[in-house]
This record gives sequence, structure tokens and C-alpha cells, in this order.
Amino acid sequence: MINTLFLPEIREMLASDNHAELHEFCEALHPAATADFMSGLTAQETWAVLRHADPALRTEIFHYFDRPRQLELVTEQDRNEVAQLLYEMATDDRVDLLNELEPALVESLLELLPKDERRDTLRLQSYPEGTAGAVMTTEVVKLAETLTVSEALDVLRQRSDDVETIYYLYIVDDGNHLRGVLSTRDLISSLATPNKPLRDIMDPRVISVDVLDDQEEVAQKVAFYDLLAIPVVDDQHQMLGIITHDDVIDVVLEEATEDAHRFAGVAPLETTYMEAALLRLFWSRGVWLAPLFFAAFLTANAIRFYEAELNQWTFLLYFLPMIMSSGGNSGNQSATLIITGLTTGDLTVKDWSRVVGREIVMGLLLGGMLAIFFVPVGYMFDIRSLQVVPATLVLVVTCGTLVGSVMPLVFSSLGQDPALMSNPFVAGVIDIVGILIYVHVAIFILR
Repeated sequence: MINTLFLPEIREMLASDNHAELHEFCEALHPAATADFMSGLTAQETWAVLRHADPALRTEIFHYFDRPRQLELVTEQDRNEVAQLLYEMATDDRVDLLNELEPALVESLLELLPKDERRDTLRLQSYPEGTAGAVMTTEVVKLAETLTVSEALDVLRQRSDDVETIYYLYIVDDGNHLRGVLSTRDLISSLATPNKPLRDIMDPRVISVDVLDDQEEVAQKVAFYDLLAIPVVDDQHQMLGIITHDDVIDVVLEEATEDAHRFAGVAPLETTYMEAALLRLFWSRGVWLAPLFFAAFLTANAIRFYEAELNQWTFLLYFLPMIMSSGGNSGNQSATLIITGLTTGDLTVKDWSRVVGREIVMGLLLGGMLAIFFVPVGYMFDIRSLQVVPATLVLVVTCGTLVGSVMPLVFSSLGQDPALMSNPFVAGVIDIVGILIYVHVAIFILR
């Protein structure tokens, strides 16, 4: 929803080019609120307001615009002014923005950045999407292990405004190899011994991630160790940057959104639902809907294959939807639990034997429960169903829990996202298997 509360006042200040009031407007509120109050302005008006903010504050306010507005602003405004904005941004945020711009525009903007910033930007852009390197920032405090406590404090005073966080101070040797970590609190607590070198007070048990590690694994490690930031190293253990907790939150939200889409049988969108083009929505849904349609066709073909048996015992048709939904629902439950466990790291592919054993037992228990619930229903419809349906429910539900748990494990072992085995696919498989079990149980008992 567009906030129009201050729009007339802002436009009046712009019309009179009132620098003092526009500067105060940018300074007085939290940057998020300032961005919200400007949401109804055109791109030209928005940039005109931002010109009256200090460079660092301008970048903070820009950070709170949604991505389409950010892209509109940097595309339409003066290249030198945009380059100044990019210079003030954290390197990882800058890379994320540039990755969505036209290559020609990116090239022209990079040429306007200082050499060091351009090099860092190009280096981050070279890392594959979805890896630690693609989400890390290079703006980090790295202190030589030979520095004393007092010297380290001098460095912090000089660099505190240039880095993203100083909660953790990372200690490196002359070759930039990560040797340890030190909290700012520990450093201040060591003021009683100002000449003590950092190597004597640092913690060498530093938790780090490789630059090519999957971003989801990084998020799991940060959550497991309850960190505010985690260092990123290469295969030589040289420190390249850090990933902060706010970047981890973004990763978690991104992964959760992708998994939610896949659970529903939708290819993940790169934008929001309202921003996605109709053709993109059509493709993201159709590319999964078509295989599901084919699976439904196989289900219909299975029913046709046993048409004679179903015509012979017509009462079986009454309970066919119930059998299929029971198997599909139990399979979906198992798939959701296993995929969630794999995603959060609560279980791994190595736990497959325990998972299979637990799900078989769970299937028997759940199937037995439904079979008991069915007894009074069977008396109401057709007493012959009591010979077939209870046994079928136990077998189909057990099969559902087994398939729903095994399929994500198989995909995970193959290096694929287990969420690809979404609920619609599991249900489609169980539907076919359920029909086969149902009819064969009936043939075995009734003939």
C-alpha cells in the first residue's frame, strides 16, 4: 500500500527546491520510514529528494525501496550519481543489484567506481549464484595476529565506519590465512594488558565456511552455532569475507519461499507474484502441471486396466477416492517432515535406515487407526467392504509413508533439492500404487 501522507508536502518542497527542509525530511525519520513516505513519488521525484541527503544516508534510504523501484532509479538517473550510490553500498548488496541490470549499464557503472571497489565487485560476481561467495561481503575487520591490543583498538577507531560489523574481529597471519576470532568485548576487556599480542587472546576455534559452500548450508551452520556473522575462506583457508546475520535471514527467506513453491508444484519465481509476468507465471506452473497431468492420466489408465474387477465388485468404487486420499495424505505428511528435516539439518541421507524403519511403523499405526475408523462406515455402506478396505488402508498408508520418506532421501543423495519431490508428485505416485494394492487385495480376498 502506497503511503500518501506526506506527498503534497514533499512535492511542495521539491517545487521550491527547499534544501533545508528536504534534508531534514531525510534525516528526521528512520530510513525505512523515509522510503515508505516516498513510495508514491515518481522515480525523478524520488531521486530529487535523495540528492538532499548525505551520501551514506542516501544509500540507507535506497536500501529500503523494493527492487523494482531500485532498478528504475539506477537505470534512469545520472550515471555518476548512481556510481556514487553504488560506492556507498555494501559490496554484496551492490552485486545483487548489478546482477539484475543490463550488462552494458553494469559495465558503464563499474568503470565509474574506484579500482578497489570495482575489483571486489567483479570478484563477487564471479562466484556461482547460491554459494557463500555470492552472498558474502568483503567489508570486514581483519587484524594481524602480531598486533597488540592497543594497536588493534586504533585500527577499529579508524575503520569502524567502513565495515559492516565489528562484533567479531577476525585474526589473520601475514598470508591472510584465518587464524582465530576475537569479539570486540574481549578486546576491550584486555585493555589491562595493552601490549599483549592478539594471538595470545584470540580464540583459534573459529567456525568458517568455504566460498563455494551452498548458501543453505551456510544458513544452517550460522543457526546451529548461533553466530552473528561467519567468515568465508578459500581452499587455502585465506579469508575472503564474511556473511552477516541479515544476509542469512535473506537466504532463509529465499530458500523457504522456493521450498513452499515446490511443495505446491510451482517452479520458484525470481520475483514476487504481483511483479511476475503472466508468461513467467504460466511457465512456472505449467512446467510442473504437465507432468502431474500425465501422472493423473496413468491413474486413470490403472483404473481402466482393472475395469472388469471394479465392475464385478462395484462397491469398491465407493471407497476408491478414500483409499487414494489416505495414501496420498500420509505420503505428503512424510515427505514434508523429511524434506524439512533435510533442509534444517536435523537428519541426513545417512539416517535413511532409521527413517525408513520409523515410517514403516508409523504407516502401520496410522493405517490401523484409519482401518478401525472405517469399521462403522463399512457397516453403513456395504458389509463386504470390511473384507477388503481395512487391509487396503493399512497397506496403502504404509506404502504412502514409505514412498513419501524415501523419495526426498533419494533426491538428496543425488545432490538434488529434496523439495523437488513435492506433495503433488508424491500423491501422484501413491494414487497409482494405491489402486494396484486396492484391486489386488480385493482379488486375493474375494475370489
